[in-house]
Amino acid sequence: MGAQGEALDKVDGEVDARGMNCPLPILKAKKALSAMHTGEVLRVLATDPGSMRDFQAFARQTGHQLVAQTEQDGIFSHLLRRR
Repeated sequence: MGAQGEALDKVDGEVDARGMNCPLPILKAKKALSAMHTGEVLRVLATDPGSMRDFQAFARQTGHQLVAQTEQDGIFSHLLRRR
C-alpha cells in the first residue's frame, strides 16, 4: 500500500491520533468511519509505529479499504475508504 495517487486529493475526514497508543487510534477511526458515507475517505494520523500493522488488520477485519499508508518524520498516515 503506499501509492498516494488521487486518494490524497479528496479526504472527507481526518482523525488526529498522534500521541495515542493502541487501541485508541483504531477506536477513533472506527467511530469516525461509522459517521461517514460509503466511499468516503478518512485520514488517520498516528505516532504509534504499531499502527501500520494495526490498520492493515483493521481493514481486513472490517472490510474498509486501506487505500494508503505512509510515514514521514515519525507521523504515520493511514487512508481508509469506508465500505
